[in-house]
Amino acid sequence: MIVEISFVPIGVGTSLSKYIANVIKNIEKSGLKYQLTPMGTIVEGEWGEISDLIDYSHNLIFEMGIERIITNIKIDYRLDKKYSMQDKLESVRKKMVESDV
Repeated sequence: MIVEISFVPIGVGTSLSKYIANVIKNIEKSGLKYQLTPMGTIVEGEWGEISDLIDYSHNLIFEMGIERIITNIKIDYRLDKKYSMQDKLESVRKKMVESDV
């Protein structure tokens, strides 16, 4: 399963990086594969691990004095085959080479 998560602490101004840095340090400790992007973080793993990570991340942000968080979650889940973030990227790159456009 691949999940994209973005946390938006409310009421802290325009810079969110110190809150997100705390979350990313926790993701690194989890051992799950992840990719930080400018607009969110993509995590690869089983739903139980990822949902626990999301819950814990909320608590980390709340412990920093935030009282409200908006969380966006996108889930890519397939039953027909196993796949990874890398598999998805390679599939697109392959099709770019094959394409006439």
